[in-house]
Amino acid sequence: MATTKVTTNVIADDAITTAKITDANITSAKLATDSVTTDKVTDANITTAKLADDSVGYAKLGAEYTTTAAISASDVDWSTAAVFTKTLAANTTLTFSNVSTGMTVDLVIDGNYTLTLPTSVKEITGTYDGTVANLIQIVSTNGSTEQWATISQEAV
Repeated sequence: MATTKVTTNVIADDAITTAKITDANITSAKLATDSVTTDKVTDANITTAKLADDSVGYAKLGAEYTTTAAISASDVDWSTAAVFTKTLAANTTLTFSNVSTGMTVDLVIDGNYTLTLPTSVKEITGTYDGTVANLIQIVSTNGSTEQWATISQEAV
């Protein structure tokens, strides 16, 4: 009896299915270099458990963690920047949008007018002083319903 070598042209197209391949038989040593690309991986298969420690660098972080933005009116959209700036030109009441638990924003605000933070903000320490720049650091502890703030000025 002749022995036939098994090659890809001998195997029918539908003969090998994923059900016939066990997980243990697929190893990185058996994968060709660059055979698994991002377009072959579904979003559902990318989990934090599969990311190596320190594998996400600063360049991959979203704008809400890396950007400075000016507050043009009175809304602070937490999804757009990490640091917000504003010089008050009148008494101003800020509003917040797109706040999620655990997010932190920094507000750098000056202008000798009254600044009112949203009612969801609990002030831990400090008082706004419009004659100097103020650093207001706010962390959300319960989405849009609760944030905590500290207000500081440069020590002179």
